[in-house]
Amino acid sequence: MNIRIAIIGAGAMGADHARIVTEDMPGATLQVVCDSDAARAKSVADAFGAADSASDPEAVIARGDVDAVIVASPDFTHAPLSLACIRAGKKVLCEKPLSQSSDECLTVMAAEQAAGARFVQLGFMRRYDPSYAEMKQALADGSLGRALMMHNFHRNVETPAADFTGAMAITNSAPHEFDVVRHVLGCDYATISAAQPRRSDARVAPVVMMLETTDGQLVTIEINNNAAYGYDVRAELVGERGSIAMNPVAFTRRDTDLTSATAYSSDWRGRYAEAYRRQNRAFLQFVRTGQFPEIGSDCWDGYCAAVVAEAGVTALSAGRKVAVDRITKPEFYA
Repeated sequence: MNIRIAIIGAGAMGADHARIVTEDMPGATLQVVCDSDAARAKSVADAFGAADSASDPEAVIARGDVDAVIVASPDFTHAPLSLACIRAGKKVLCEKPLSQSSDECLTVMAAEQAAGARFVQLGFMRRYDPSYAEMKQALADGSLGRALMMHNFHRNVETPAADFTGAMAITNSAPHEFDVVRHVLGCDYATISAAQPRRSDARVAPVVMMLETTDGQLVTIEINNNAAYGYDVRAELVGERGSIAMNPVAFTRRDTDLTSATAYSSDWRGRYAEAYRRQNRAFLQFVRTGQFPEIGSDCWDGYCAAVVAEAGVTALSAGRKVAVDRITKPEFYA
């Protein structure tokens, strides 16, 4: 069965999803590209051969010629558009976060539970990245022994906006780490603390977090949105019998003028291209079968990411360790 997909949001993420649907998802058709900027929607639709473009997202979700939806619009639209998809009975791949508000996440969870089925897959694509998959497998096969610590850093060239803050680093950038560490370790967070060093200029300084898991591991996360040198994400998982670390991804090394050098990407798209392809293919299978992807992120995972981010913002502001309090996981998401 051919699945007709609508993409909401025609920025960098929406355009990437449009390309993946067109080039890397056999059995899927790019039906509609929707954006509040009608000209931008048409430009992306034309570039990737979509049947139509539009500017009203809820009308697109309700269309009879749309079978499933990918939401890549601004963060504040994610929960409302996910709710619209649930009401329409259509599966949705929603970019992270589901919401920066844990209460709003609970609203979407309640709608799914009332509908009696899961409709929302969240775009925590790092679960599909081979490096994290190998870390998780190393724990599963026992070769590392018990997990003790996981160290993570996430560095960007510069902040996406001049008014970007340390709190935004926690709510906008860190959720990928919050989710994938939960996925690799197979447990949740109990506490979080956060601090920032002092820069010599007015740019937002790195945020460094220390988290304790419910299973007694320690997790460090550095978010440096003004690292200047390139896009760089790495992780190391330390066990009682050894460790496993992510290698920087570089396809070539250049040796000239007595210098050996590898290059960094300017953003995430090259580094995680394969993860996005795998994630989107898993979503297509979800639409076809109704069976939620085995390693996919659902609304519960979105809620957990929001809860720890909220606690992290409090910890950064208050300068103290903060407990991460969650509701009991509903059996619906078990």
